[in-house]
Amino acid sequence: MRRVVSVKLVNVTKVFRGGVVGVKDINLVIEHGEFMALLGPSGSGKSTTLYLIAGIYKPTRGRIFFGDKDVTKLPPRERNVGLVFQNWALYPHMKVFDNIAFPLRLRKIPESEIRKRVVSVARMLRIDGLLDRYPWQLSGGQQQRVAMARALAKEPDVLLLDEPMSNLDAVLRISVRAELKRLQRELGITTIYVTHDQAEALAMADRIALINEGSIVQIGTPSEVYGKPRTVFVGGFLGNPPMNFLEATVGYVEDKPILVIGNNKLRVPDHYEELVRKLGLNQVIVGIRPEDMGIMDKPVPYRTIRAQVYAVEPMGRETIVVAEVDGSQVKIVTSKSIVLREDQDIHLYPSFEKIVLFDPKTEKALEVLYEEEKLE
Repeated sequence: MRRVVSVKLVNVTKVFRGGVVGVKDINLVIEHGEFMALLGPSGSGKSTTLYLIAGIYKPTRGRIFFGDKDVTKLPPRERNVGLVFQNWALYPHMKVFDNIAFPLRLRKIPESEIRKRVVSVARMLRIDGLLDRYPWQLSGGQQQRVAMARALAKEPDVLLLDEPMSNLDAVLRISVRAELKRLQRELGITTIYVTHDQAEALAMADRIALINEGSIVQIGTPSEVYGKPRTVFVGGFLGNPPMNFLEATVGYVEDKPILVIGNNKLRVPDHYEELVRKLGLNQVIVGIRPEDMGIMDKPVPYRTIRAQVYAVEPMGRETIVVAEVDGSQVKIVTSKSIVLREDQDIHLYPSFEKIVLFDPKTEKALEVLYEEEKLE
Protein backbone atom coordinates (compact mmCIF):
# COMPACT_ATOMS: atom_id res chain seq x y z
CA MET A 1 0.00 0.00 0.00
CA ARG A 2 1.34 3.40 -0.99
CA ARG A 3 2.06 5.83 1.82
CA VAL A 4 2.07 9.61 1.51
CA VAL A 5 5.51 10.82 2.55
CA SER A 6 7.61 13.95 2.55
CA VAL A 7 11.13 14.06 1.11
CA LYS A 8 13.98 15.93 2.77
CA LEU A 9 17.52 16.54 1.55
CA VAL A 10 20.03 17.81 4.12
CA ASN A 11 23.33 19.27 2.89
CA VAL A 12 23.44 16.80 0.01
CA THR A 13 26.54 16.92 -2.18
CA LYS A 14 27.52 14.63 -5.05
CA VAL A 15 31.07 14.62 -6.43
CA PHE A 16 31.77 12.33 -9.40
CA ARG A 17 35.08 10.83 -10.44
CA GLY A 18 37.62 13.40 -11.46
CA GLY A 19 36.28 15.85 -8.90
CA VAL A 20 33.29 16.92 -10.99
CA VAL A 21 30.68 18.40 -8.65
CA GLY A 22 27.15 17.35 -9.61
CA VAL A 23 25.35 19.16 -6.79
CA LYS A 24 26.58 20.90 -3.67
CA ASP A 25 24.91 21.49 -0.32
CA ILE A 26 21.35 20.86 -1.50
CA ASN A 27 18.79 21.54 1.23
CA LEU A 28 15.23 20.89 0.15
CA VAL A 29 11.96 19.75 1.70
CA ILE A 30 9.13 18.40 -0.47
CA GLU A 31 5.97 18.17 1.61
CA HIS A 32 3.78 15.06 1.51
CA GLY A 33 1.48 15.17 -1.49
CA GLU A 34 3.31 18.15 -3.02
CA PHE A 35 4.18 18.57 -6.70
CA MET A 36 7.72 19.97 -6.75
CA ALA A 37 9.48 20.93 -9.98
CA LEU A 38 13.28 20.94 -10.22
CA LEU A 39 13.92 23.52 -12.92
CA GLY A 40 17.16 24.61 -14.50
CA PRO A 41 19.29 24.64 -17.66
CA SER A 42 21.09 21.58 -19.02
CA GLY A 43 23.89 20.45 -16.74
CA SER A 44 22.57 22.38 -13.73
CA GLY A 45 22.28 19.31 -11.46
CA LYS A 46 18.51 18.79 -11.47
CA SER A 47 18.61 15.19 -12.80
CA THR A 48 21.50 14.39 -10.45
CA THR A 49 19.31 15.54 -7.55
CA LEU A 50 16.47 13.30 -8.77
CA TYR A 51 18.76 10.26 -9.08
CA LEU A 52 20.06 10.89 -5.56
CA ILE A 53 16.47 10.81 -4.29
CA ALA A 54 15.81 7.65 -6.31
CA GLY A 55 18.91 5.94 -4.91
CA ILE A 56 20.56 5.51 -8.32
CA TYR A 57 23.36 7.79 -7.10
CA LYS A 58 24.72 7.79 -3.56
CA PRO A 59 25.56 11.19 -2.06
CA THR A 60 29.17 12.03 -1.30
CA ARG A 61 27.92 13.95 1.75
CA GLY A 62 24.56 14.68 3.30
CA ARG A 63 21.41 12.72 4.14
CA ILE A 64 18.08 11.96 2.47
CA PHE A 65 14.85 11.25 4.35
CA PHE A 66 11.48 9.88 3.29
CA GLY A 67 9.28 11.07 6.13
CA ASP A 68 11.23 10.25 9.30
CA LYS A 69 13.16 7.40 7.65
CA ASP A 70 16.78 7.91 6.63
CA VAL A 71 17.04 6.33 3.16
CA THR A 72 20.50 7.68 2.31
CA LYS A 73 22.07 4.21 2.06
CA LEU A 74 19.04 2.29 0.81
CA PRO A 75 19.10 0.90 -2.76
CA PRO A 76 16.34 2.02 -5.16
CA ARG A 77 14.26 -1.16 -4.74
CA GLU A 78 13.91 -0.48 -1.00
CA ARG A 79 12.76 3.15 -1.41
CA ASN A 80 9.45 2.38 -3.13
CA VAL A 81 9.75 5.10 -5.75
CA GLY A 82 8.19 5.23 -9.18
CA LEU A 83 10.61 6.59 -11.78
CA VAL A 84 9.72 7.74 -15.29
CA PHE A 85 12.68 8.48 -17.56
CA GLN A 86 13.00 10.89 -20.46
CA ASN A 87 13.06 8.05 -23.03
CA TRP A 88 10.31 6.07 -21.17
CA ALA A 89 12.51 2.90 -21.29
CA LEU A 90 9.77 0.50 -22.44
CA TYR A 91 10.66 -3.07 -23.36
CA PRO A 92 9.97 -3.37 -27.13
CA HIS A 93 9.48 -7.17 -27.02
CA MET A 94 6.81 -6.95 -24.31
CA LYS A 95 3.19 -5.98 -24.77
CA VAL A 96 1.82 -2.99 -22.85
CA PHE A 97 0.31 -5.22 -20.15
CA ASP A 98 3.64 -6.93 -19.53
CA ASN A 99 5.55 -3.64 -19.53
CA ILE A 100 3.32 -2.33 -16.77
CA ALA A 101 3.38 -5.64 -14.89
CA PHE A 102 7.16 -6.15 -15.08
CA PRO A 103 8.21 -4.41 -11.81
CA LEU A 104 5.34 -6.13 -9.97
CA ARG A 105 6.51 -9.56 -11.15
CA LEU A 106 10.01 -8.76 -9.92
CA ARG A 107 8.45 -8.31 -6.49
CA LYS A 108 6.74 -11.69 -6.87
CA ILE A 109 3.29 -10.19 -6.37
CA PRO A 110 0.47 -12.72 -7.06
CA GLU A 111 -0.67 -12.68 -10.68
CA SER A 112 -4.27 -11.93 -9.70
CA GLU A 113 -3.15 -8.78 -7.85
CA ILE A 114 -0.92 -7.81 -10.78
CA ARG A 115 -3.83 -8.02 -13.22
CA LYS A 116 -6.00 -5.97 -10.89
CA ARG A 117 -3.39 -3.21 -10.57
CA VAL A 118 -2.48 -3.13 -14.27
CA VAL A 119 -6.08 -2.88 -15.42
CA SER A 120 -6.88 -0.24 -12.78
CA VAL A 121 -3.97 2.06 -13.61
CA ALA A 122 -4.41 1.54 -17.36
CA ARG A 123 -8.05 2.59 -17.06
CA MET A 124 -7.02 5.64 -15.03
CA LEU A 125 -4.59 6.70 -17.79
CA ARG A 126 -7.01 5.78 -20.59
CA ILE A 127 -4.78 3.09 -22.14
CA ASP A 128 -6.87 0.08 -21.10
CA GLY A 129 -7.64 -0.55 -24.78
CA LEU A 130 -3.93 -0.78 -25.62
CA LEU A 131 -2.84 -3.54 -23.22
CA ASP A 132 -2.42 -6.11 -26.02
CA ARG A 133 -0.20 -3.90 -28.21
CA TYR A 134 3.57 -3.52 -28.40
CA PRO A 135 5.30 -0.17 -27.70
CA TRP A 136 6.24 0.25 -31.37
CA GLN A 137 2.53 0.22 -32.22
CA LEU A 138 1.87 3.25 -29.98
CA SER A 139 2.13 7.00 -30.45
CA GLY A 140 4.54 9.05 -28.34
CA GLY A 141 1.77 10.17 -26.03
CA GLN A 142 0.55 6.60 -25.54
CA GLN A 143 4.08 5.36 -24.77
CA GLN A 144 4.43 8.14 -22.20
CA ARG A 145 1.23 6.96 -20.52
CA VAL A 146 2.48 3.37 -20.45
CA ALA A 147 5.68 4.49 -18.72
CA MET A 148 3.59 6.45 -16.21
CA ALA A 149 1.31 3.44 -15.65
CA ARG A 150 4.30 1.20 -14.96
CA ALA A 151 5.56 3.65 -12.31
CA LEU A 152 2.14 4.05 -10.68
CA ALA A 153 1.29 0.32 -10.66
CA LYS A 154 4.02 -0.12 -8.03
CA GLU A 155 1.97 2.13 -5.71
CA PRO A 156 5.09 4.20 -4.98
CA ASP A 157 5.53 6.50 -1.99
CA VAL A 158 7.22 9.07 -4.26
CA LEU A 159 6.82 9.61 -8.01
CA LEU A 160 9.97 10.83 -9.78
CA LEU A 161 9.71 12.21 -13.32
CA ASP A 162 12.83 13.00 -15.36
CA GLU A 163 11.77 15.24 -18.29
CA PRO A 164 9.02 12.74 -19.27
CA MET A 165 7.51 14.99 -21.93
CA SER A 166 10.64 16.15 -23.74
CA ASN A 167 10.05 13.67 -26.60
CA LEU A 168 6.48 14.84 -27.22
CA ASP A 169 5.54 17.55 -29.71
CA ALA A 170 4.57 20.98 -28.38
CA VAL A 171 0.79 20.57 -28.78
CA LEU A 172 0.74 17.15 -27.12
CA ARG A 173 2.87 18.40 -24.22
CA ILE A 174 0.23 21.00 -23.34
CA SER A 175 -2.49 18.33 -23.30
CA VAL A 176 -0.46 15.79 -21.33
CA ARG A 177 0.72 18.24 -18.68
CA ALA A 178 -2.91 19.10 -17.84
CA GLU A 179 -3.69 15.40 -17.48
CA LEU A 180 -0.60 14.79 -15.35
CA LYS A 181 -1.42 17.67 -13.01
CA ARG A 182 -4.99 16.42 -12.54
CA LEU A 183 -3.78 12.85 -11.97
CA GLN A 184 -1.29 13.96 -9.33
CA ARG A 185 -4.00 15.92 -7.52
CA GLU A 186 -6.37 12.93 -7.54
CA LEU A 187 -3.72 10.50 -6.28
CA GLY A 188 -2.21 12.93 -3.77
CA ILE A 189 1.19 11.38 -4.39
CA THR A 190 4.40 13.24 -3.57
CA THR A 191 5.84 14.12 -6.98
CA ILE A 192 9.22 15.49 -8.05
CA TYR A 193 9.40 16.62 -11.66
CA VAL A 194 12.66 17.48 -13.44
CA THR A 195 12.42 19.83 -16.41
CA HIS A 196 14.29 22.54 -18.29
CA ASP A 197 10.96 23.81 -19.65
CA GLN A 198 9.77 26.74 -17.55
CA ALA A 199 6.24 26.53 -18.98
CA GLU A 200 5.87 22.99 -17.61
CA ALA A 201 7.15 24.01 -14.19
CA LEU A 202 5.00 27.13 -13.96
CA ALA A 203 1.87 25.33 -15.16
CA MET A 204 2.06 22.19 -13.01
CA ALA A 205 4.11 22.66 -9.86
CA ASP A 206 2.97 23.67 -6.38
CA ARG A 207 6.51 24.95 -5.85
CA ILE A 208 9.60 25.29 -8.01
CA ALA A 209 13.23 24.78 -6.99
CA LEU A 210 15.48 26.57 -9.46
CA ILE A 211 18.90 24.93 -9.78
CA ASN A 212 21.97 26.42 -11.42
CA GLU A 213 25.56 25.16 -11.38
CA GLY A 214 24.71 22.48 -8.82
CA SER A 215 23.06 24.76 -6.27
CA ILE A 216 19.48 25.76 -5.51
CA VAL A 217 19.15 29.50 -6.19
CA GLN A 218 15.47 29.97 -5.31
CA ILE A 219 12.50 27.98 -4.04
CA GLY A 220 8.94 29.25 -4.17
CA THR A 221 5.51 29.05 -5.72
CA PRO A 222 5.31 29.76 -9.46
CA SER A 223 4.05 33.30 -8.78
CA GLU A 224 6.84 33.95 -6.26
CA VAL A 225 9.74 32.86 -8.44
CA TYR A 226 8.28 34.61 -11.48
CA GLY A 227 7.24 37.86 -9.83
CA LYS A 228 10.00 38.16 -7.21
CA PRO A 229 13.21 36.68 -8.63
CA ARG A 230 16.02 36.67 -6.07
CA THR A 231 18.78 36.87 -8.70
CA VAL A 232 19.36 38.09 -12.24
CA PHE A 233 19.67 34.44 -13.30
CA VAL A 234 16.16 33.61 -12.08
CA GLY A 235 14.65 36.69 -13.73
CA GLY A 236 16.40 35.91 -17.00
CA PHE A 237 15.66 32.18 -16.99
CA LEU A 238 11.95 32.48 -16.31
CA GLY A 239 9.62 34.16 -18.76
CA ASN A 240 9.06 34.06 -22.49
CA PRO A 241 10.31 36.61 -23.36
CA PRO A 242 12.45 36.77 -20.21
CA MET A 243 12.84 39.74 -17.87
CA ASN A 244 14.45 42.87 -19.35
CA PHE A 245 17.56 44.25 -17.62
CA LEU A 246 18.84 47.81 -17.84
CA GLU A 247 21.90 49.26 -16.12
CA ALA A 248 21.19 52.40 -14.10
CA THR A 249 23.07 54.91 -12.01
CA VAL A 250 21.53 56.03 -8.73
CA GLY A 251 21.16 59.80 -8.40
CA TYR A 252 19.22 62.18 -6.21
CA VAL A 253 16.84 65.01 -6.98
CA GLU A 254 15.69 67.06 -3.99
CA ASP A 255 16.91 64.25 -1.75
CA LYS A 256 14.77 61.70 -3.61
CA PRO A 257 16.63 58.77 -5.24
CA ILE A 258 16.23 58.41 -8.99
CA LEU A 259 17.43 55.92 -11.60
CA VAL A 260 19.47 57.34 -14.48
CA ILE A 261 19.38 55.15 -17.60
CA GLY A 262 21.29 56.92 -20.34
CA ASN A 263 19.39 60.17 -20.87
CA ASN A 264 16.38 58.86 -18.99
CA LYS A 265 15.50 59.61 -15.39
CA LEU A 266 13.07 57.41 -13.49
CA ARG A 267 11.86 57.66 -9.94
CA VAL A 268 12.91 54.81 -7.70
CA PRO A 269 9.89 52.58 -6.96
CA ASP A 270 8.41 53.31 -3.54
CA HIS A 271 9.24 49.85 -2.21
CA TYR A 272 12.93 50.39 -3.00
CA GLU A 273 13.52 53.95 -1.75
CA GLU A 274 14.59 52.94 1.76
CA LEU A 275 16.67 49.98 0.54
CA VAL A 276 18.60 52.11 -1.97
CA ARG A 277 19.45 54.56 0.81
CA LYS A 278 20.45 51.89 3.33
CA LEU A 279 22.63 49.95 0.90
CA GLY A 280 24.26 53.11 -0.47
CA LEU A 281 24.53 51.73 -4.00
CA ASN A 282 25.70 53.91 -6.88
CA GLN A 283 24.73 51.42 -9.58
CA VAL A 284 21.80 49.01 -9.93
CA ILE A 285 20.28 46.71 -12.54
CA VAL A 286 16.64 47.45 -13.30
CA GLY A 287 14.59 44.32 -14.02
CA ILE A 288 11.15 44.59 -15.61
CA ARG A 289 9.01 41.93 -17.28
CA PRO A 290 7.99 42.54 -20.94
CA GLU A 291 4.29 42.41 -20.05
CA ASP A 292 4.79 45.04 -17.33
CA MET A 293 5.70 47.86 -19.73
CA GLY A 294 3.27 50.01 -21.69
CA ILE A 295 3.98 52.17 -24.74
CA MET A 296 3.16 55.88 -24.90
CA ASP A 297 3.52 58.58 -27.55
CA LYS A 298 4.66 61.30 -25.14
CA PRO A 299 7.09 61.33 -22.22
CA VAL A 300 6.03 61.64 -18.58
CA PRO A 301 8.75 63.10 -16.32
CA TYR A 302 10.41 60.47 -14.12
CA ARG A 303 7.95 57.79 -15.26
CA THR A 304 8.85 56.92 -18.86
CA ILE A 305 11.90 55.69 -20.76
CA ARG A 306 12.64 56.94 -24.25
CA ALA A 307 13.23 54.12 -26.74
CA GLN A 308 13.37 53.41 -30.44
CA VAL A 309 11.52 50.56 -32.16
CA TYR A 310 13.96 47.97 -33.48
CA ALA A 311 11.50 45.32 -34.66
CA VAL A 312 7.84 44.35 -34.35
CA GLU A 313 6.94 40.66 -33.95
CA PRO A 314 3.21 39.81 -34.41
CA MET A 315 2.43 36.67 -32.39
CA GLY A 316 -1.28 36.24 -33.14
CA ARG A 317 -3.03 37.13 -29.87
CA GLU A 318 -0.31 39.64 -28.93
CA THR A 319 2.60 41.60 -30.40
CA ILE A 320 6.17 41.67 -29.13
CA VAL A 321 7.94 44.97 -29.69
CA VAL A 322 11.74 44.94 -29.61
CA ALA A 323 13.06 48.38 -28.67
CA GLU A 324 16.48 49.92 -28.07
CA VAL A 325 17.20 51.84 -24.88
CA ASP A 326 20.61 53.43 -24.51
CA GLY A 327 22.26 50.70 -26.62
CA SER A 328 20.40 47.81 -24.97
CA GLN A 329 17.46 45.88 -26.36
CA VAL A 330 14.26 45.35 -24.40
CA LYS A 331 11.08 43.49 -25.30
CA ILE A 332 7.54 44.64 -24.63
CA VAL A 333 4.47 42.40 -24.85
CA THR A 334 1.57 44.50 -26.05
CA SER A 335 -1.77 44.41 -27.85
CA LYS A 336 -1.99 42.77 -31.27
CA SER A 337 -3.75 45.92 -32.50
CA ILE A 338 -0.78 48.22 -31.94
CA VAL A 339 0.72 49.77 -35.09
CA LEU A 340 4.38 50.75 -34.96
CA ARG A 341 7.15 51.14 -37.50
CA GLU A 342 10.84 50.40 -37.23
CA ASP A 343 13.01 53.28 -35.91
CA GLN A 344 9.94 55.02 -34.46
CA ASP A 345 10.53 56.90 -31.20
CA ILE A 346 8.36 55.65 -28.35
CA HIS A 347 8.18 56.07 -24.58
CA LEU A 348 8.01 53.04 -22.29
CA TYR A 349 5.90 53.24 -19.17
CA PRO A 350 6.89 50.54 -16.65
CA SER A 351 4.63 49.32 -13.85
CA PHE A 352 6.73 50.61 -10.97
CA GLU A 353 5.31 48.15 -8.45
CA LYS A 354 6.59 45.29 -10.66
CA ILE A 355 10.17 46.59 -11.03
CA VAL A 356 12.91 44.52 -9.36
CA LEU A 357 16.27 46.13 -8.58
CA PHE A 358 19.46 44.05 -8.47
CA ASP A 359 23.00 44.67 -7.24
CA PRO A 360 25.37 44.62 -10.27
CA LYS A 361 28.22 42.98 -8.33
CA THR A 362 26.37 40.04 -6.78
CA GLU A 363 23.40 40.03 -9.21
CA LYS A 364 21.13 39.56 -6.20
CA ALA A 365 17.86 41.43 -5.67
CA LEU A 366 18.33 44.29 -3.23
CA GLU A 367 15.95 42.66 -0.73
CA VAL A 368 18.14 39.54 -0.71
CA LEU A 369 21.34 41.56 -0.42
CA TYR A 370 19.95 43.52 2.53
CA GLU A 371 18.75 40.34 4.30
CA GLU A 372 22.21 38.80 3.97
CA GLU A 373 23.98 41.95 5.19
CA LYS A 374 21.76 42.04 8.29
CA LEU A 375 22.68 38.41 9.10
CA GLU A 376 26.42 39.01 8.90
